[in-house]
Amino acid sequence: MLLVTGGAGFIGANFVLSTLAETGEPIVNLDKLTYAGNLRSLASIAADARHTFVRGDIADRPLVARLLAEHRPRAIVHFAAESHVDRSIHGPAEFIRTNVVGTFCLLEEARAYWEKLPGAERDAFRFLHVSTDEVYGSLGPDDPPFRETTPYAPNSPYAASKAGADHMVRAYHHTYGLPTLTTNCSNNYGPLQFPEKLIPLMIARALADEPLPVYGDGQNVRDWLYVLDHCRAVRTVLERGRPGETYNIGGGAERRNIDVVREICALLDEARPRRTGPYSALIRFVADRPGHDRRYAMDAGKIRRELGWTPAETFESGLAKTVRWYLDNQAWVNEVTSGAYRDWIERNYAKRGAA
Repeated sequence: MLLVTGGAGFIGANFVLSTLAETGEPIVNLDKLTYAGNLRSLASIAADARHTFVRGDIADRPLVARLLAEHRPRAIVHFAAESHVDRSIHGPAEFIRTNVVGTFCLLEEARAYWEKLPGAERDAFRFLHVSTDEVYGSLGPDDPPFRETTPYAPNSPYAASKAGADHMVRAYHHTYGLPTLTTNCSNNYGPLQFPEKLIPLMIARALADEPLPVYGDGQNVRDWLYVLDHCRAVRTVLERGRPGETYNIGGGAERRNIDVVREICALLDEARPRRTGPYSALIRFVADRPGHDRRYAMDAGKIRRELGWTPAETFESGLAKTVRWYLDNQAWVNEVTSGAYRDWIERNYAKRGAA
C-alpha cells in the first residue's frame, strides 16, 4: 500500500494510473482538489478497489494521522504542491502554506507513524518527496547542467517554497533518521496536464484559433521530461534509492520555448490543419514575467549510474503522443477549463503588451 499525495494532479494522476497498471499495488490518494486537481483524470479507476481517494489537505495533521494508522502504507510518495510560477508571483502565500507548511505537517505525521512501526516495516518504510529543478536557479548558455550537488538558488516564490520543502525533508533524515528520498525533476509534459503550462496551453489556444503567447524573446531553455518517464523514475527511486539521497531526473531534451511552440504548431498542422494558414501565424511575443529564469538543464547521471533509469521517450516521440492525447481528449480539456481557469488566463496574459 502506498499513500500518494496530490494524486489527482498532473504528475500524481499519471503516477497513480501507471503504478496501478504496472505493479497493481493499492494506493490511497490524498488530494485537496484545488484548481489543478481533477477527478476526471482518474475516471478509469473510479470503480477500482485498489484505489482509495480521499479529499483532504496535507496540512490536516489529524486526517493524515488517521490515514496512516488505518492503511499502514509502506511508503509516502509526496507530489502535492502548488506548482505554477506565475501563480506564485501573483499570490505567494498559498505556495508557502502548501509547499512548506504542508510538507512539514506531512513529515511530522510520517515520523510519528514510522517511529511506531515494528522492525521490518520500519526498515522498509520510505518518504519520497518530489521536487523540481527550479530550486537550483538559472543557468547561463554554456553552464554545465544542474547536479545534485549544485547549490540552491531559487528565483521565484514557487522555487523558494520547494527549496524550503527540500531542506525540511533533508533535515528530517539527518536529525531523526526518517528514511527520505528526494527527486528533482525537469519540466514535465504529457497527458492530463492542466492547460496553463506551456505545452497544453499552446495546444488549447491553437485549437481555439487564439493567439499563442510566448514570454519575452522565446529563448528561455528548458529540459523536457515525458511524464510517464518521470513516473517510472519515481518508482525506481522508491524501490532502489538510498535513504537520504537526492536524485535528479531529466529528459535530456533541452529546447528553447519558441522551438517547442513551433514543434507543437507543426504537429497540429499535420493532424488538424488550420483553414486560414499554419498555426505558427498565431504566435505572439508578450512581455516577460518577472525573474524569468533563462535556462534549466539536468544532469541525470546519478540515477542512470546507480539505479539504471533512462528516459524511454525522446522529446519528439513524447510531444507527438502528447498532442495526439489532447486532440483525442477534448472533453477532458473542456471540463478543466472552467470559468475560474478562464479568469486566470485573462488576468495573466490578456493584459500583457507585446514584447
